Amino acid sequence: MRCLVTSSRNYDQDFLLAANNGRHELVFTETTLIANTAFMAQGFPAVCPFVDDRIDQDTLHTLAKLGTKLLVLRSTGYNHVHLPTAKQLGMTVMRVREYSPYAVAEFALTLMLSLNRHLHKAYNRIREGNLLLDGLLGFDMHGKTVGIVGTGKIGMALARILRGMGCHVLGYDLYPNPDAQELGMVYLPLEELLRQSQIVSLHLPLLPETQHLLNAERLALLPKGAMVINTGRGGLIDTVALIGALKSQHLGAVGLDVYEEEAELYFRDHCDDIICDDTFERLLTFPNVIVTGHQAFFTREALQTIAATTIQNLTDYCEGRSNDNVVFA
Repeated sequence: MRCLVTSSRNYDQDFLLAANNGRHELVFTETTLIANTAFMAQGFPAVCPFVDDRIDQDTLHTLAKLGTKLLVLRSTGYNHVHLPTAKQLGMTVMRVREYSPYAVAEFALTLMLSLNRHLHKAYNRIREGNLLLDGLLGFDMHGKTVGIVGTGKIGMALARILRGMGCHVLGYDLYPNPDAQELGMVYLPLEELLRQSQIVSLHLPLLPETQHLLNAERLALLPKGAMVINTGRGGLIDTVALIGALKSQHLGAVGLDVYEEEAELYFRDHCDDIICDDTFERLLTFPNVIVTGHQAFFTREALQTIAATTIQNLTDYCEGRSNDNVVFA
């Protein structure tokens, strides 16, 4: 099957070509898929977008006119696709239902430890010849209470790690995970979890009901000095409210691998650009904030699984088979 892979980088090509092994005709472009670039899908019955592509109503209508029948996403989330329009146009949408949960869980822990022990500050100090310890005081993770919001595979992987470190683990999920309860996780309403947690880590999909899940009112429920980690989706947090909580010094630290307006920023080199997103730039001014560029998924194992699943989705579609990765057909 002929498939256009958009927003692709060298690593996408390497892993997808290895998984493909000549089965499908893959054409790669670094161009982001938006309404104004959708014309590049001419002649491609399948398009393989990434999370920074914007597959809105206009984009989908253009793709449909050009003959695209299949969207095979290189992601678990599909909030960047206007699903009602895709369904109306008769498109099949498939995703990578799951890949290495350890990649994201371990990265969330990395952010926690880096912020707690001020590794980002220490790294810069040492390079400048400053070996003082002043301002680098952290705390033992052992015995601390961590609230995990979203206890699917990633949240569960993080819970296991944290329990191994001696943390008390609280959970919030509309559908409690029996394995998490067996591990010792205590499920609470979101507001109560926030009141009791010294660290909160977000692992939910972005849906209308989870948009700005952490708003000003809920951030205020956290104990003073609490840490917030987001490796889920940027829109889970009201960024303006988050900045307010940082300015008032209510929050002690924030680690963000995602940002609600990341579509125009992430997966690009802006070294020679002026970034005009004042909210994003404000986040970077706080010494107790670490921002990374949607990096949590980025391990060899995760990319191998994403590539293999994507190719299998293409193959199953071509051969008329359904699978668990079909959002709808």
